[in-house]
Amino acid sequence: MRSNISFPRLAVLAALAALALLVPATAQAGGGLSTNSSETVPGSKAKLVHGKAIAPADAPRRVQKVIAAANKIRNKPYKWGGGHGDWKDKGYDCSGAVSYALHGGRLLNTPLDSTGLSHYGTKGKGAWISVYGNPSHAYMIVAGLRFDTSMTPGDGPGWSKTRRSTPGKFKVRHPKGL
Repeated sequence: MRSNISFPRLAVLAALAALALLVPATAQAGGGLSTNSSETVPGSKAKLVHGKAIAPADAPRRVQKVIAAANKIRNKPYKWGGGHGDWKDKGYDCSGAVSYALHGGRLLNTPLDSTGLSHYGTKGKGAWISVYGNPSHAYMIVAGLRFDTSMTPGDGPGWSKTRRSTPGKFKVRHPKGL
C-alpha cells in the first residue's frame, strides 16, 4: 500500500509527534516548579537588575535554578507560614522563601522553618550558597546576592546587594558541594 505523504513530510510529522511527547515530560520533571534559568551574566557573581537576580554563567546548574526559583516569588507578599503548607502560596515568610528557592534547585524536598534551616546541609559558608538561620529568621546569600524577606524592596521575599547585620547568632550552612 502506497501513502500520499512524502518521506520528508513524514519525517517532520514524526519529529513533531516526538516533541509533543517530550514537552509534558519535561514540564513534569521539575516537580511543579518552573525554574527557567537560561538568562545568565558572565562570571561567578549574580547581577541584580530591577530587583531580579541574573545568575552567573559560571555557577553550577543547581545554583542557577535556585536563583530562578527565588525570582519567581520575589514580588510575593510576606505571609507568616507562607510556603510551608504548599510550595505554591500567595505569600512567603523568610524560611518558606528560602525553602522554595532551595527546592527549585532540587536541594530541599520539604520546607523547613528558620530553626530547621539553621541545621540544613553542611556547616559554614558555601562557595555558591550560604543559608543563615536562627530560631526567629532565615535568609541566604546566593552567588553574592542576599535573598531575604527583610531589608529588601517590598514587603516579602526579595534580592539585595547589601549584606545585613546578623545579630541573634545565626548559624551559617550550605548545600554540600555548593
